[in-house]
Amino acid sequence: MAGPHALPLDAIVMADIAIVLLAGAGVLALARRLRQPPVIGEIAVGIALGPSVLGLLPGDLPQRIFPDEARPLLSAVAQLGLLLFMFLAGWELDGAMLRGRQRAVISMAASAMAVPFALGAGLAVLLAAEYGGDTGTSAFVLYLGTAMSITAFPVLARILSDSGMIRTPVGVLAMACAAIGDVMAWCLLVVVVAVAEADGGGRVVEVIVLTVLYALVMALVVRPFLRWALHRAGERAAAGRLFTVVGAGALLSSYVTSWIGTHAIFGAFAFGLAMPRQLRQGLRESIEEPLSKVGTLLLPVFFIITGLSVDFGSLGWSDVVVLAAILAVAVAGKLAGAMVPARLAGLRWREATAFGVLMNTRGLTELVILDVGRRLGVIDARLFAIMVVMALVTTAMAGPLLHLLGVTDPPADTARLPAQGGGDDRADEELTAAGTRGDAAK
Repeated sequence: MAGPHALPLDAIVMADIAIVLLAGAGVLALARRLRQPPVIGEIAVGIALGPSVLGLLPGDLPQRIFPDEARPLLSAVAQLGLLLFMFLAGWELDGAMLRGRQRAVISMAASAMAVPFALGAGLAVLLAAEYGGDTGTSAFVLYLGTAMSITAFPVLARILSDSGMIRTPVGVLAMACAAIGDVMAWCLLVVVVAVAEADGGGRVVEVIVLTVLYALVMALVVRPFLRWALHRAGERAAAGRLFTVVGAGALLSSYVTSWIGTHAIFGAFAFGLAMPRQLRQGLRESIEEPLSKVGTLLLPVFFIITGLSVDFGSLGWSDVVVLAAILAVAVAGKLAGAMVPARLAGLRWREATAFGVLMNTRGLTELVILDVGRRLGVIDARLFAIMVVMALVTTAMAGPLLHLLGVTDPPADTARLPAQGGGDDRADEELTAAGTRGDAAK
């Protein structure tokens, strides 16, 4: 992209970001028309600007527009947007979702993760020799099982809001189970990263011990301090400046988890979990809205970095067979793991099927985990491309399937869960509020 006057690198990066933002904005209307969340259009744009589509044209356009020397800077911008997204996703997860129905929801969430994890791990054993990276079979098997078991909480919240299902029994259950599943998935990924990066068993134990200590400090020290500081600030300080302090805290927490040996995204996510939920509405908005806007501006760059790493042209017919197998395992695992316990909990088959479809939504969370695996060398470039397709397909199928099942835009009097041994209406109301706030994080 450098012209005859040898543009400085920072100018090239700024132009690249502008291209990403404009291209992403251009597909939003099309995504809505196709009943898709915005993230689907943005991921598609990222892939289109990479070697898979733009690279098919003469002139090596991806390299000219996004030269190698600019990509580290683009990656840094992308990581900032990603960390803010992970912080907001952690803040949206609220324990109120479990109030009155802990046992039923936890068992359903565990089933919706355990079945696809087991099937994915089994498939990984067969694929390890061909598609495993440089970190060993154990890390590859754990990683692929984790990637198969993901449900994207923020994207799910957006789908439920857009489809009018946020107040339905299916929507309430899906939100609660996805929240628990997110936490389970990140805990699993901590173990995967520890195994992948460790030189031996002793290092794995060290990383896990340090992670547990970090979690205790966040729960017993950071969380109470944040509650005290934010409530005092709400009374005395200019609340509009708090988003800077909170954002810096999320980034410092990311630094700590990187130092421990896991990944920066865990620090941002954990800092979001540590944030107090019960804040004065204006105070929360003064923190959440600026960070959400910054994240929305920067996160599309992450899709470009992902798209530049996806090259469908490198896939052969054998890879297409593997793609079909991965799609079958991913979809069947989620549907079986979610539908059966939902039916046993009292939902009708149509509602239980809709619940399975919602839990099959992977979205941006899957891309984040795939990016971690690619950077660690757990998976090779071909499997990375295959898994990106799986993430797109499983997310894109949710809207049309829900419409086909006839569960979207239901009447207001259906907004109650089936009896599960002690549910209460207040939890349903808090779930609805959490889902509405989740729109800000996509």
